[in-house]
Amino acid sequence: MPGVLPDGETVPVDGSLPATALRTVGARGFGVYVHVPFCASRCGYCDFNTYTAAELGGGADRESYADTVLAELALAARALGDNPPPRVDTVFVGGGTPTLLPADDLARILAGIDRTWGLAADAEVTTEANPESVTPESLKTLRAAGYTRISLGMQSAAPGVLAILDRKHRPGRAADAAREARDAGFDHVNLDLIYGTPGERAEDFAASLDQVVAAGVDHVSAYALIVEDGTRLAARMRRGELPYPSDDVAADRYLAAEAALDAAGFSWYEVSNWARAEAARCRHNLLYWTGADWWGLGPGAHSHVGGVRWWNVKHPATYAQRLAAGESPGLAREVLTPGEAHMEDVMLRLRLAAGLPLAALDPAGRAGAARALADGLLDPAAYADGQAVLTLRGRLLADAVVRDLLP
Repeated sequence: MPGVLPDGETVPVDGSLPATALRTVGARGFGVYVHVPFCASRCGYCDFNTYTAAELGGGADRESYADTVLAELALAARALGDNPPPRVDTVFVGGGTPTLLPADDLARILAGIDRTWGLAADAEVTTEANPESVTPESLKTLRAAGYTRISLGMQSAAPGVLAILDRKHRPGRAADAAREARDAGFDHVNLDLIYGTPGERAEDFAASLDQVVAAGVDHVSAYALIVEDGTRLAARMRRGELPYPSDDVAADRYLAAEAALDAAGFSWYEVSNWARAEAARCRHNLLYWTGADWWGLGPGAHSHVGGVRWWNVKHPATYAQRLAAGESPGLAREVLTPGEAHMEDVMLRLRLAAGLPLAALDPAGRAGAARALADGLLDPAAYADGQAVLTLRGRLLADAVVRDLLP
């Protein structure tokens, strides 16, 4: 059944939005997210909305997935109606492993987005990929179709760490895939790292950073391992087979990442993301972090337009059934209150190197910023210019700073 807003308004089966949400569609930028829920195998730490072939059962398959996504896109176009975005600034295809779909299917999805709303001339178009799921030929097909950026899940260069994470690619394959992507003509290539895995040594992470830098990529994302309930990794830790991650080790790894990447010419622009140049920053993620609009396509995908946020049903079979019946796959939605919007704005913008205007804070928040400045967590020069910008130590304690700015 359709979801219900907190104020009791039922989510329409046609996916239509309140008139208030349609007034300024895309005024702060507009992106499209496409979720591809398929994986060849499930990594032990992953709690994303993904499915292996054995988990899917009947009613959902890769072969028809592109057509199902295009059906949701058609519904989205009808929902926006006379209020389409002025352009699509970014497209991000994530998962799962999007590149388990044929490259031609990913090309068809992108072409459908372009036909529906129109890609900006300089649109950033990203796909995620596992290193073993791409070849030089598939990468060339994706590049020719208009994909400009690829994000490869490397996680680590250490065989033991990959084994604990249940990653299937061989050490070194991610760096090889990054080089193949550059050879195929991708403008921007990202490698993802995870640090703080039980058993990871300082030298293991240093080797991973060395491999990333040597691969010639222009963007790096590095995240501390988070143990999510319900995952195989969490179960192993509960049984005592593996120790829980250490906050102190995670801090050491973050400092090592900052030092190595800074020395290699990267600069942080978000707490967990570094780029060689401004042009290499992930513009799609920046849309999320700065409160822009985006439409999410696919099972479990989230969307945000004009202060209304909604999310789709999670299982691919239910998602496909809804669309086959001509109904929105939306499960539920909510209208953000001014207070909620402010809280999210502070939480997200403070993580950016550009920082947060002090004027955006209430008096209690500005008092919290003054305390953070005195504690060495905010940059003094930026503060003098009216911006709250985290220092390196502040990045390590970003969550605590946010709590102090939102008393």
